[in-house]
Amino acid sequence: MTDPPGVPAFKEFSASMRVDLLVSDWRAALVPELSHEEKEGRLYAEAWQAYLDGDYGFGLWCWHECDRLTNAFGGSVKEVTRVIGAGHYLGFSHRKALAEKVPIDKIYRPRKGDMSTPRTDAFVLPHYQVLCVYAVRARQNDPKAKAQLEIALGELEERRRADPFLKHFETFRRLLDRADKAAAAPSGSPSPA
Repeated sequence: MTDPPGVPAFKEFSASMRVDLLVSDWRAALVPELSHEEKEGRLYAEAWQAYLDGDYGFGLWCWHECDRLTNAFGGSVKEVTRVIGAGHYLGFSHRKALAEKVPIDKIYRPRKGDMSTPRTDAFVLPHYQVLCVYAVRARQNDPKAKAQLEIALGELEERRRADPFLKHFETFRRLLDRADKAAAAPSGSPSPA
């Protein structure tokens, strides 16, 4: 399957620990005199460039940052774009491409009461991103992902009020449905017989 226009070619998928360390280094290197929004924009620009270079681990970080900023700005994508830069908002095609490539077997999912730390090659994703990964994989007929998604959706109602990021999963799922319907629709109008 080819990537949609604008989605960079996949080269590697850095684990969460590597991404977090590099972002921390970039944050430490920022000039303290910059405003908070300028710092956010510069950090995002560094991660965005790493993602465009083909490292999808940084794409996951950009995805969460877009959603975090969207929540902070009350849903205003215009304000998010002002901070991160025009053309840098991680839209649906990017998110779907990322979700398709996440190594599902390396996602760190701690169990209730689990005090262990994730392995260094693990992907530590917010709950809503894990749901997006499961939703994409379930549509690709992955039985394990289907089962995981069903279990997670059963718990969704009780978590909805407490997690402001779940609305981003619900939007993602609606866009997946819309993309599936568009792909299933016949192209062009039927010719008269």
